[in-house]
Amino acid sequence: MPDSNTHPVTLALQSLNEGDPTAAADLLPIIYTELRRLASSMMAGESAGNTLTATALVHEAYLRLVPQDDPGWNNRRHFFGAAAKAMRRILLEQARRKKSVKHGGDKNRVDVEIESLGMDDNQVDFIALDEALNALALFDERKVNVVLLRHLTGLSIAQTAAALEISESTVQADWRFARAFLFERLTF
Repeated sequence: MPDSNTHPVTLALQSLNEGDPTAAADLLPIIYTELRRLASSMMAGESAGNTLTATALVHEAYLRLVPQDDPGWNNRRHFFGAAAKAMRRILLEQARRKKSVKHGGDKNRVDVEIESLGMDDNQVDFIALDEALNALALFDERKVNVVLLRHLTGLSIAQTAAALEISESTVQADWRFARAFLFERLTF
């Protein structure tokens, strides 16, 4: 794995921060695959009727992350952490929009062939998840980052430890605590 200061994403972000007019266009091909994987992982729990695709989620997050003015990204870790948070916000906004009365949120949605789809009741409620993550953030922001990297981006314990620059045992402890905390908040 390249040194974090010489990683291609970090170098492209530095160029962007230095005002290189072509840096944003150069950055997208470098990060697109990782952003697409992140989006697919985050959307894995979405219902089958979801109109937002992983590709659309990547594009929306990218537009939010790379504005015309100076975004101030320090490195790859900083960028992908911000990308995970941006995608989470987009999914939360979509969930809130779908629950609004204007968009039929007061109506019961019924899938005629739900049994044939083989779907279970483990669909992600992004509003409830966001509220639970915000409550956890009040307690410990690092544990929220562990959840974002482990659950939403699908990183391993080792990859999460490297990204957060903490030990693997700390990641494991934070992950256990966060899962128990979120389970309690999301099931009661």
